[in-house]
Amino acid sequence: MIQWTKQLNAAFGTAFLWLICLIYFTQGFRSFVWTAISYQLKDNLKLSPSASQFVFSVAFFPWSIKPLYGILSDCIPIKGRKRSPYLVIATVLSLVPWLILGLNSTLRDSTWHLMVLLTAQNLGSAMADVVVDAMIAEAVRFDRASFAGDLQSISWSSMALGGICGSLLGGYALSNLRIDAIFLLFCVLPCIQLLSCCFVEENSVNSKVSLENSIVRDSHMNGSTLDEGSPLTKKSHSSTRRRKKGKKNAKGRSVNTSKSKTLNKEDSLALKWFHSLKEAIYDLCRAFRQPMIWRPMSWFFLAHITIPNLSTVIFYYETEVLKLEPSFLGTARVVGWLGLMLGTFIYNRHLKYMTLRKILMCAHIGLAFLNLLQIVVVSRKNIAFGISDKIMVLFGSALVDGINQFKFMPFLILSGQLCPPGIEGTLFALFMSINNFGTTVGSFVGAGLASVLNIDSGSFDNLLLGIIVHALCNFIPVAFLFLIPKEATGSST
Repeated sequence: MIQWTKQLNAAFGTAFLWLICLIYFTQGFRSFVWTAISYQLKDNLKLSPSASQFVFSVAFFPWSIKPLYGILSDCIPIKGRKRSPYLVIATVLSLVPWLILGLNSTLRDSTWHLMVLLTAQNLGSAMADVVVDAMIAEAVRFDRASFAGDLQSISWSSMALGGICGSLLGGYALSNLRIDAIFLLFCVLPCIQLLSCCFVEENSVNSKVSLENSIVRDSHMNGSTLDEGSPLTKKSHSSTRRRKKGKKNAKGRSVNTSKSKTLNKEDSLALKWFHSLKEAIYDLCRAFRQPMIWRPMSWFFLAHITIPNLSTVIFYYETEVLKLEPSFLGTARVVGWLGLMLGTFIYNRHLKYMTLRKILMCAHIGLAFLNLLQIVVVSRKNIAFGISDKIMVLFGSALVDGINQFKFMPFLILSGQLCPPGIEGTLFALFMSINNFGTTVGSFVGAGLASVLNIDSGSFDNLLLGIIVHALCNFIPVAFLFLIPKEATGSST
């Protein structure tokens, strides 16, 4: 492990590796503060489950437009740099909303203000995620391609570690600290991230142009010196007075000429940015029009929007009816992270050579049957058999997250296989945005289902029916598996 870290440090630099680990750790550690948001919406703002689900859906929408951040950072450099300035902007957007929520109780207790601030915070987190992915891709491409797998592994490991720490500490913090203190404590990580951005070096996109211009200027100056000594440039002393007389006018003309050159340069730069944006969007649309790309992506989108997300409703039920403490819910999320890692291990060890259609079909059928655990808990049948609610919740959390990973891993592999050369980063960001947007729409559908069934805080009579509907909806994506390439497997090779 130490030798591996030394090799990565030598290849990419300590500051760059530290920044990557920190950003991914922070992404996982967000569970520390978002658990507090769930309780803020439920206990302090007294929102219904459907209203809370709506707030979460709107707040996480910035994750659905990730290609926009990638295109902007690719095509419009800031002061000659494509990554560092955008990473600083993203970090500031990630930091400021938590500071405001921690210091201003009025905004914290307003639903609309809270939703706007959370949306801005997610905008910063999503932008940072896109920028650091681009930095990793560039570092691997230009420095050491053989370290690509190690760099991705350390990124995922950092996120998993952050998720486990955030879930454990988040539950403990909610039991011992006020919510405003939790918001302010979380600000420590974005502050360190902002400071770390200052130590990461990035070459200017104009460095090559500046070097070429300096070479041209040097050659021009050398040429002028030689010309002054040539017979063609020698003038009689009688022309000196005429040159002095026209010196003032010459200066005026040179100033006007330099101004016009500056304006032309700015116009050409803006035109260059416009053409870069136009070309990037055109390439993206042209690639996505191919059936081999839009068909599987349509399936993954359908797999989200056809299944109502009832996670917020379940959270209300677990805290109000089952009386589960925040510390235990944090432990349940840790078990979920462990289940996710176990699912990744099982997939890579036993399932990656199966066809994607079979993997996805088994995953959805498994998720449908796992709803039986929730049905048992809501109907209180587990108490009749002497099984505690905590055991059911822990067991169900691990299994659900593990099986969901069986869906996400094929998505990652297939996305990598479908990306054409040249626009891999932007197109992959588009795939992730489709996946995230599907999750957001699924949350809206879940909020609508809860509203139709009149599931509210203190009124969970129809929750059992909602879970049954959710279980049946898991079979809908199976009917559209023909959109997935028939021969595609879960292996990236």
